[in-house]
Amino acid sequence: MNGPRKQRISDAFGAAAAHYDDHAGPQRFAAGLVADLAQRQRPDGVARILEIGCGTGLLTRDVQARWPGAGMVVTDLSPGMLEKAASGGLVGATFLTMDGEAPLFEGPLFDLILSSLAFQWFDDLAGAIARLAGLLRPGGSLIFSTMGQGSFARWRAAHGACGLVAGVPDYPALDDVRAMLAGYDDAFVFDEDCPLACGGARGLIAHLRGIGAVVPDAGRAPLPPGALRRVMAAFDADGGEDGYQLLFGRVTRAELR
Repeated sequence: MNGPRKQRISDAFGAAAAHYDDHAGPQRFAAGLVADLAQRQRPDGVARILEIGCGTGLLTRDVQARWPGAGMVVTDLSPGMLEKAASGGLVGATFLTMDGEAPLFEGPLFDLILSSLAFQWFDDLAGAIARLAGLLRPGGSLIFSTMGQGSFARWRAAHGACGLVAGVPDYPALDDVRAMLAGYDDAFVFDEDCPLACGGARGLIAHLRGIGAVVPDAGRAPLPPGALRRVMAAFDADGGEDGYQLLFGRVTRAELR
């Protein structure tokens, strides 16, 4: 059962499903790189794939095209997003509403577990990675992208200049995720910067609303209008542009000998 915050996240993304793809430049880039990493790691011999946080299906469609014979289980926290992804007419995919950090599976079932820009909504990232890695078959890989600490740095700075704290979640640093993966025998993480040409504060807010990323971090409330106007003015005065720091990770389970 979803807690109140997870339900708000589900509702926000469901409301954005119809227009998400129009605002999803960084999301499209991240999904493509996750699929590329997966294909380099496991170009063949893939029978079962689990996707966590499918959104509108940017990664789903790419993966299905690369491994058309594989059975896919496609999941998302938001029924609205899941419905949008399923409308693509994929053959042989099972669509399931599921919180990715509380998977409804046990034991080694999947050759690939893939996720793009969903892990940042988890309450316990390290625990979720461990649970998902436990679902890998020998030789299988968990490959994911998530938001990094450097994301929306100028938007955060504009809040700081006004004596405020941004509602944007506190994403992990690259070294944080590296430490989470240090206990696995075969794992890595790296980052990529993805500029966001938002054209000012109004454009950044439109982008975040367009993808449904409007639920503030736990314990933080939306700014009142006057405070938001001050932040927007500070952001625009600093150039009005921002970007994503994207973290990409892979965990591979050892082959049986």
